[in-house]
Order: sequence, then C-alpha cells, then structure tokens
Amino acid sequence: MFEQLTQLVQQFGDDAVVKNNAIPNEQNEAVLQEAGSSIFSSLQKMASEGGVEQLAGLLQGNNAQDSSNPAVQQITQQLTGSLSEKFGISGETASGVAGSMIPKILGSLVGKANDPNDSFQISDIIGAIAGNSEQAGGIMDTISKYGTQFGLDQNADGKVDLSDAMSMTKSSGGIGGILGKLFGK
Repeated sequence: MFEQLTQLVQQFGDDAVVKNNAIPNEQNEAVLQEAGSSIFSSLQKMASEGGVEQLAGLLQGNNAQDSSNPAVQQITQQLTGSLSEKFGISGETASGVAGSMIPKILGSLVGKANDPNDSFQISDIIGAIAGNSEQAGGIMDTISKYGTQFGLDQNADGKVDLSDAMSMTKSSGGIGGILGKLFGK
C-alpha cells in the first residue's frame, strides 16, 4: 500500500507543494514524504484506536474525496500540524497544502482499490493499516454491515462489492437512480 500511496502523493503534490512558492524548493521532497507518512500513520492510528466505523466509512464510495468526512478532516489536521511543526510552514499554507492533497490522495487510493482492473485491493489497505487480522476482519465486517443495511447488497451474497454497484447502476437508471434509492427521492 505504501508504494501506491507514495505514487499518489507525488502525483497530487506537484501543484500543492512543488509549484507552491510558500514552500522552499529544498523542502519539497521532505514535505511530500511527510504527507505520505502522515496519511499512513493517521490511518494506522484510527485502526489501532478502534475507529473501525470511521475507517469503514472512509473506504466506501466517494467518502474519501469528501473534505467534510470526519476521517478526511482528521488526517488533514494531522498533516497540517506536522507540516507547521517540522518545516516551519505557516498554518495557513500547511492547511492549504493538506486540504488540497488529502481528499485527492485518499479518493484515488480508494478508487484504485475498488477498480477491478487494478491488482491493488481494499483488503491491501486494511491489511497495511490494521496490523493484525482481527482488526482487519473487523473493518471488513463493518464495511459489509453498513453496505447491507443501506440495501447496497444487490445480489444478496452477504457482501457489498463491485458487482452490487453494477447491478444498482443498471436497475436504477444510472447514478441518479441510485441516489434516489438511497435518499428516498
């Protein structure tokens, strides 16, 4: 997982860090490395402190791209503090960097994990951050539990996965129909 995370940090860090005049060029690489480390350690901390529901929510749908998601906010705040403390970057600049990068990186990471054509899977993320199989199993169970509670298990196989999403899209008339089912419109 760390390799995919590093690639995404490099990809999305260009505008937020490298082209940012408020960050000295000699600090660019260190700031990008800190961003990757901060994301990874924040996810691990959530897993180890029992934030299973928070992590499960982050790993479903487009939640990782939503800057109002509590998990995204927590990771953004962690990186903001870290950049200010370690590199002497102003709070405003650090907040701008973290706020611009975190949702994009997390959204892309989860998107890759949900792409059936990519060998990287959600279980890879969970395995990397959970550390032990009991925690990993708890996160996967929570994802499945909430997905089935909202009627997302379309094929009744007891888990929510890409085949369920494809079924919903076809039977509901696209994404608008899915949203209508979820929000009763």
